[in-house]
Amino acid sequence: MLLTDGTTKQLNCLAQVQPIRDALDVVGGKWKVLILTAIMQGNRRFREIETSIPKLNPKVLAKELKDLEEHQLIQRIVHDDYPVLIEYVATDYARTLKKVMLELHDWGVNHRKQVFGK
Repeated sequence: MLLTDGTTKQLNCLAQVQPIRDALDVVGGKWKVLILTAIMQGNRRFREIETSIPKLNPKVLAKELKDLEEHQLIQRIVHDDYPVLIEYVATDYARTLKKVMLELHDWGVNHRKQVFGK
């Protein structure tokens, strides 16, 4: 991000803030990045995802999965077996977030050391 001087400062700030706002609208919140991480690590079924993330409510998980699917970050695959098997897989588009997710992980590790000394 570039900082600018003068009268264009506010306009440039808005131009820089809007894409960040758009990204946070898609992956922001308490659970979405965690759910994507769980899916990318091989937890493909609803119950697997739910148990891999402590304190995640099934109702919240269902809503977040729908949101992630609407934003084309995951794909819901229904296998017509008996019983019906539903799996969630990360899309190629979701994998474009991998660098961001790794940076968040590293920042979180450093933040924990900074604030809690762990």
